[in-house]
Amino acid sequence: MWRFLVRRHALISVSLSLFFALFLASSAYSSHPLPKDSAQSLFKQAQDCFNGLYQSPNKRRYRHNWEGCITRYERVYKGFPDTDEAVWAMYKAGKLWTDLSRYSGKSSDLDQAIALYRELAKRYKAHKLADDAQYKLGVIFYERKKDSRQAYIEFLKVEINFPQGDMCAKASLMLDRLERILGKKRVAREKGKADYTKLQQMVRVEDIRHWSTPTYTRVVIDLADQVKYEGHLLKKDPDLKKPRRLYVDLGNAWINKEIETSIPIKNNLLRMARAGQYDKDTVRVVLDIDNMVGYKIFHLFDPFRIVIDVQGEETMPGEAASAEKPPEKKVKKEEMQKELSLAKQLGLRVRRIIIDAGHGGKDPGAVGRKGMKEKDIVLKLARILAEKVRDNLDCQPVLTRGTDVFLPLEKRTAMANIEKADLFISLHVNAHRYTNVQGLETYFLNIALDEDSMNLAARENATSTKNISDLQVILNGLMLNTKIHESSRLAEFVHRGLMSEVSGGYKQVKNRGVRQAPFYVLIGAEMPAVLVEIGYITNPVECTRLGSDAYLTRVASGIAAGIGHYMKDMEAAYKGG
Repeated sequence: MWRFLVRRHALISVSLSLFFALFLASSAYSSHPLPKDSAQSLFKQAQDCFNGLYQSPNKRRYRHNWEGCITRYERVYKGFPDTDEAVWAMYKAGKLWTDLSRYSGKSSDLDQAIALYRELAKRYKAHKLADDAQYKLGVIFYERKKDSRQAYIEFLKVEINFPQGDMCAKASLMLDRLERILGKKRVAREKGKADYTKLQQMVRVEDIRHWSTPTYTRVVIDLADQVKYEGHLLKKDPDLKKPRRLYVDLGNAWINKEIETSIPIKNNLLRMARAGQYDKDTVRVVLDIDNMVGYKIFHLFDPFRIVIDVQGEETMPGEAASAEKPPEKKVKKEEMQKELSLAKQLGLRVRRIIIDAGHGGKDPGAVGRKGMKEKDIVLKLARILAEKVRDNLDCQPVLTRGTDVFLPLEKRTAMANIEKADLFISLHVNAHRYTNVQGLETYFLNIALDEDSMNLAARENATSTKNISDLQVILNGLMLNTKIHESSRLAEFVHRGLMSEVSGGYKQVKNRGVRQAPFYVLIGAEMPAVLVEIGYITNPVECTRLGSDAYLTRVASGIAAGIGHYMKDMEAAYKGG
């Protein structure tokens, strides 16, 4: 009996052990709980959405179902760009945009697919899906865009860039077919390969953008990679009827014919900006100048772009009508000009304030708990601050963005200069890898003096700390004529007002002080400019505050009060008080 009980107990123990082992193994295989916001977890959610969409003809009838799945894939490749799931997510999102365009009939949906496939083939060139994405581009241009020439180019890229890829054979067949359609010869195809290979070793000019007024123009040259460049100023040539010209030569570069290479500007400052292949290795960008008093040329990173700022002569109030005034009033006019210019220099006549809500659109900025995004917080703050500026300071507020849209950093500064703003206030939320870090800080443009400022500038500029170090080398030349002193004074007043107001309503508000760093958004601003960090979204306490309208109202009141004190201080200085 005792032996039977022992044997039975042993059998039960073995059975239970086997049961739990199988249970745990099954759980690990089929339902192991993944981290809530991991790449694998988010990709699985996107896949479930994808499968559900394609299994339901009814779901495919409604656009929001497609966009819901696309958004899920976006969370993967934007939130975890260095993972295998990111590449698959980008590829799947490209398919969704392609198929959605068949239902919607919108070319913009197909363009979204093209952009994703291009980015995948370029960014993840070593991944097994890169040649698939490149092949998809050829198919889209051949079947959907009905552009045989561009399709030929896209399929040729498969042969050139991915000769060992599994899509190379298919691309070769398509090239054979297109050669018959286009009348191309194989020898031309081989020459095309050689020419394209050479171009691949050079840097492509991707776009030329500009913003302009009669007294200020900013031209931005977007490039696929870094290049060496030189700027030169040519004198006016009356014999050849050529105006004064500022040109920039880009070494080891080439320009795509699809880019608009002649941009008419036609204001009192510039006539035209144009670009072309000066020689086989050099692209030349030329600005034809009518009226210029100064210029700056500098570059920014990620993506690499060259910025050309051109300043024209200021037209003083009443100058246009001066010819109609009697001669005896000239002295009075000159005195008025002197008074106005001095007042403007001292910041007495603050009338227009640019309020810049950081990030936006595809750029969420820092992200906190429950998906809280920096871009949404600062947009709400910007709207509140605009009311304070209008009602309390009797100034005109101008928002760089009033909705959830993406704006390049260089465009924000250009907008401030074009608007002839008197002050520039950029609003941001901070983040840190350690959740116990908290506090408020205000920045002005200068070389970073500490690691935290360097890291913050890298994050806000969407670049690396190495690029920030490189940027600081060229800042000395850029900042000779900028408003550094006035910006530092404005930062002191704004920060003092911010700390006073927030501390009056909340406990344990840490003062991280006024700091300096090389923020892209402040470079080139022709007025006192500061960047305000209103709290750390990664800190639990401050994250909760940042989601509160009451907190944002206090922050806005503090910033407005600081601006007001700055204006009064300038008035006192002007009066000699």
